[in-house]
Amino acid sequence: MTDLDAFITGLPKAELHLHIEGSLEPELMFALARRNGVALAYPDVEAVRAAYAFSNLQDFLDIYYAGAAVLLTARDFHDLAMAYFDRAAADGVVHAEIMFDPQTHTARGVPFCEIIEGLLSAMAEAKTRHGMTSALIMCFLRHLSEADAFAVLEEAGPWLPKITAVGLDSSELGHPPQKFARVFAAAREHGLKLVAHAGEEGPPEYVIAALDVLHVDRIDHGNRALEDPALVARLVASGMTLTVCPLSNLKLCVVDDLDNHPIDAMLREGLKATVNSDDPAYFGGYIADNYRAVAKARSLTRDDLAQLARNSFTGSFLPSAAIAANCARLDTYLGR
Repeated sequence: MTDLDAFITGLPKAELHLHIEGSLEPELMFALARRNGVALAYPDVEAVRAAYAFSNLQDFLDIYYAGAAVLLTARDFHDLAMAYFDRAAADGVVHAEIMFDPQTHTARGVPFCEIIEGLLSAMAEAKTRHGMTSALIMCFLRHLSEADAFAVLEEAGPWLPKITAVGLDSSELGHPPQKFARVFAAAREHGLKLVAHAGEEGPPEYVIAALDVLHVDRIDHGNRALEDPALVARLVASGMTLTVCPLSNLKLCVVDDLDNHPIDAMLREGLKATVNSDDPAYFGGYIADNYRAVAKARSLTRDDLAQLARNSFTGSFLPSAAIAANCARLDTYLGR
C-alpha cells in the first residue's frame, strides 16, 4: 500500500450514495440462495462475476434485480447490510446513508417489515461494532408508477420516524422527475429529506426538474449538469451536494475512461461533489477504491481528497453538531 493509499483509507469520510442491494457480493448471494432454497440462474460465483460484464444501466438493472431474489427475511437484510458496514468501516467510513428499494422485494411477496427491521438491526450493530452512524433512504423505482410509489410510502408509515429520506432510482431515461412530483411532495409533508438520481443517463433538464419540481435536498450523480453552465452556477450558488460515483460512471459508460472523469472539474467549478460507491459489488469497488481510482486518474491532491471527504460530511443529513464533530475529526486526521 502506498502512502496515498493509506491516506485515503484512513481519511474519515461519509458515504451518501450506496444502494444496499448493490453491495450483494456473489459469495453472499450464493450463501443466501442456499439458506433460502432459491435457485439461481448461475452455476457458481465465477459465472455471476462473468455476468457483470454489462455495458449500460438497463443490463445492470436486470442482473441486479435477479440477484435480489435471494433476499427474503430480516436476517438476510441484516447480513447484507452488516457485510457492507464491515467493509465500509475498513475504508474509513464513519457515517453511511444507505438506499434501499422496497418495491424490488415487496413485489416478490417479501413483507416491508422484514426489509426494514433487518436493515435497522444491522445499523444498530454497526454503531456498536464500529461506532458508525447511519441513515436510511427509501427509494422509489422510477420505471414503476407514481401510484406504486404512493403505496410504498403508505406501507412505510409505521417506520417513517426511522427513515431519513426518500430517493428516486432505477432507469432514468424516459422517467423524468416530474413523474413523481406528488409523492415527493407527500414525503416532504412527512418531514423526510428528498434526493433523486438525475443527470447520470438523463440530460441536464432532469437535474433542473429534480430541483424545481421535486425540490430535492441533494442530487445523486449529476454529472451531466456540467453541460449547462447556468445550471452549474446555480448548483454552486445553492451549495447543492452531488453524490458522484466514479467506478459506476465507468462501468455504465457514463464516462469512457476515468482519465476523462469530471470530478476534478467539479471541484474547480466550486461544486459540492462527493465520492461514493453506488453498487460496489457490481461496479468493482467500494468507497476507498473509488477515491483511489480518481486520485490516480485525475491526479487529485491530498487537499482535493480532503475536500471530497469534507463535502461528504457537510452534504450529509446528520444534525449540525454531528457534522461539526466529523469535520473536526477530519481536521485532526489532517493535522490541522
